[in-house]
Amino acid sequence: MRLFVAIDPEDAIRERIARFLESMKVSAPDARWVQPESLHVTLKFIGERQEAEVESIKAALEMVRASAFNLDFRGCGYFPTTRSARVFWIGVESEGGLAALAAAVDERLGHLEIPKEEHPFNPHLTLARSPGSRPHGDGGKTAGRTFQHLQQKLEGLPAPEFGVMKAREFFLYRSQLSPRGSKYTKLATFVLP
Repeated sequence: MRLFVAIDPEDAIRERIARFLESMKVSAPDARWVQPESLHVTLKFIGERQEAEVESIKAALEMVRASAFNLDFRGCGYFPTTRSARVFWIGVESEGGLAALAAAVDERLGHLEIPKEEHPFNPHLTLARSPGSRPHGDGGKTAGRTFQHLQQKLEGLPAPEFGVMKAREFFLYRSQLSPRGSKYTKLATFVLP
């Protein structure tokens, strides 16, 4: 089973993002848009694991020590770059608490021989992907065109703000892929005091 660790945005923030998504979809109709109920801030992608490993993963995550912290959902951007955009995202800011939690999760799961992250932690909420989400033989120009009208629409607008919340818990999720998108199931909840 495919597993990952994440924080969910609270309902009020999710609703604001859902309204923003609806207003943006017309500007990138070919993009694969994420369903608002599937939005999450990934702390760690674990990947494919046997069902027998889930209990040891839960036990490792129970050992993570971190306090609740504020998350600010604001701004938006593109991966890998604006010119060759394949992913459209919303930014997530925190005064260190989020990065510290992601590092603690990575450290604890490292004891289970789950590979540690090689790239710096870059918190975001993925809103949409270009079809295929892979660079084409044209150096990514086709992928960038998916979001071209969206970029033009957002260019003259102030950076969107979706709200601030207190992150009080994180989750272990199972991800099941299907032609209609991924289905996420919460397997465990971990409280941040």
